[in-house]
Amino acid sequence: MSTIAPTTPLVRGTSATFPALARRIAATERNAAQTVLRVALGAILLPHGAQHALGWFGGYGFGGTLGWMTKTAGFPAPLAALAIVTELLAPVALVLGIGGRMAALGILGVMLGAASTHLPNGFFMNWFGGMPAGREGFEYHLLVMAMSLAVILRGSGAWSADRALAGE
Repeated sequence: MSTIAPTTPLVRGTSATFPALARRIAATERNAAQTVLRVALGAILLPHGAQHALGWFGGYGFGGTLGWMTKTAGFPAPLAALAIVTELLAPVALVLGIGGRMAALGILGVMLGAASTHLPNGFFMNWFGGMPAGREGFEYHLLVMAMSLAVILRGSGAWSADRALAGE
């Protein structure tokens, strides 16, 4: 059985190696504002993920959320399950600054799916209860998508495990 050496190219005919690619993905600027953005994104989404995956904070837990996502929202079960797990694990990774770009990419995907279910409700959130529960618009989703894109493009920021992983 052969092992892949750290210098073995990922794709034949290229010079990109796994450690080099991992370092590029983990690379981030020493930027405090980026850290604040990443931690805020994770901290805001963690309770939401805990609702969906664990049933905390009045949520329905994994089974209830999976049922709603497949039966009511019409998502395929494997994608719905992946979204629930992503909602729980990606915020933890963001708060810790581990794999920030990948975690933000997962959140972006989840928010694209979530926003698609809110499009018929219009843009605005249901801030003052003027609409029936669950009839919120997609403005929250756009904010989370923008924050996710910033982490994808700029990295995890100054105080992150990613900086250590990238050798910075």
